[in-house]
Amino acid sequence: MHLGFSSMNTLNDPNPAALAKTLEEAGFESLWYGEHSHIPMSRKTPYPPGGELPEPYKEMMDPYVSLMAAAAVTERLKIGTGIALLMERDIFSQAKTIATLDQLSNGRVIIGTGVGWNQEEFENVCPHPFKKRYSVLRETVLATRELLTKAKPEYHGEFVNFDPVWFEPKPKKPVNFLFGAMGPLGVKHAAEWADGWMPVDVVMPDVKKALNDFRDLVRANGRDPDALDITMVVMKPVTADLLKEYRDYGVTRCNIGVGMENWNKPEIIEPMINEFSKLIPQL
Repeated sequence: MHLGFSSMNTLNDPNPAALAKTLEEAGFESLWYGEHSHIPMSRKTPYPPGGELPEPYKEMMDPYVSLMAAAAVTERLKIGTGIALLMERDIFSQAKTIATLDQLSNGRVIIGTGVGWNQEEFENVCPHPFKKRYSVLRETVLATRELLTKAKPEYHGEFVNFDPVWFEPKPKKPVNFLFGAMGPLGVKHAAEWADGWMPVDVVMPDVKKALNDFRDLVRANGRDPDALDITMVVMKPVTADLLKEYRDYGVTRCNIGVGMENWNKPEIIEPMINEFSKLIPQL
């Protein structure tokens, strides 16, 4: 099992280049940044955990630019979005960004994506109905795959539609799209078309059962669960025993980071990396 690290990616966090170098030297497999291009001032959509929206959500930098800075100073560290809101960008421009980033990083890109939780944010930039967001994301990913892999890509769906185009460059290697979803509908979609699943451990009452249920869904779709990437977003207190437990459950990687109570406290990050790097050989 691999160990990844995630950050809110604000100016109050460690610089992406410096953080990436520290992670690679410590033996971490990957660095992950999430995405919010903007945060509506409306309070119509409540913050899912409850209470006030934490300030770092309003300050997040662009994940792709930050990941390019990380890739430029490292050689092995994989770079991932955790998660990217693919429906909130133009599909061609976004696919071009992903392909360029993968080329310039020598094939190290992983795309974690999701439907997002903020309805107003979605509606500000996406013309499609919020209630159809799972289907829209499915088509967005499938159409992006066409752009990234086919010589004469085209896609004709209900929400995404384009005739054959020239689209270059292609990525250095196939880019995996992992679906970060926890509800029944999202998990169903992940099992049907995603290259992997990005669950959050605190949302699952029984992690082992949830993983086994997901694998059963994958098999029911005629797919091999062993071929899919399971990236566990670890929000529980991180311990050696917890990471080894997830390893034994067949998790591909665990993404750790500072908890919400310690966001915007960069002095915590390096000691945390040093502490958990000692566990990597055991995972």
